[in-house]
Amino acid sequence: MLQNGGDFFVRFWGTRGSISCPGEKHLRYGGNTACLEVRCGEKILVFDAGTGLRPLGKSLMGDKPLDADIFLTHTHHDHIVGLPFFAPLFDKRSRIRLWAGHLVPELTLHDVLVQFMNAPLFPVPPKIFAANVSFHDFTAGDVLEPRPGVRLVTAPLNHPNGATGYRINFHGHAICYVTDTEHLEGKPDRNILELIEGADLVIYDCTYTDEEFPKYRNWGHSTWQEGVRLCEKAGAGKLVIFHHDPSHEDSFMDRVAEEAEALRPGTIVAQEGMILRP
Repeated sequence: MLQNGGDFFVRFWGTRGSISCPGEKHLRYGGNTACLEVRCGEKILVFDAGTGLRPLGKSLMGDKPLDADIFLTHTHHDHIVGLPFFAPLFDKRSRIRLWAGHLVPELTLHDVLVQFMNAPLFPVPPKIFAANVSFHDFTAGDVLEPRPGVRLVTAPLNHPNGATGYRINFHGHAICYVTDTEHLEGKPDRNILELIEGADLVIYDCTYTDEEFPKYRNWGHSTWQEGVRLCEKAGAGKLVIFHHDPSHEDSFMDRVAEEAEALRPGTIVAQEGMILRP
């Protein structure tokens, strides 16, 4: 608990990248694709809408109507596939604001979701939602204040079709969410360094290892070792390894956790259900 304004934490509902991978070899770190719940006191912010959004939605259903913001890093399928299955969207009491920073001026978030939820790809369009839903487009690099006392700094990321990184500032603490992004070898990304400078927690795209990376150049993802280098250079706090490749089973991620702890003590690998506070 923060002494000056309520609790501030992130809970991981989906940690996987590219495609969900249920099964016994992915139990420890999880098989759902990207979805984070961030609580800023009583305010609810959701980051990305992968398959982890469905269980999050079930947990949020109750007697009290939901008032929440959903921020997307981008609109590739693994980051939006959970939206049509988010239960609060079908509750007329809910108020939900959807945000994206990588589409304008060519497209809008509403346009993209209409295409996504359109026959023959999906049987019903977004207008099926019963909730009070609004769509908000911005440009990566903008500073947002979606709720009183909550300040979001954003930055463009190096990913095919674009993506947005977020820094959530609340009562003097900061959690950064930086995925999907590809680094240039030997040249730290200035946009990311500025975004994560001095942050308490940095959740970073660690899809690959440095050894694997040469096989996946131009795929739009980074490595856990680059996450370490960025956090060290930016004077950031705890690094959280995120966006696990579906081929990286629990035993592989266990080895990553050991190596990361040895290289930068305190670094952890994100697991579904994990709750972290700055």
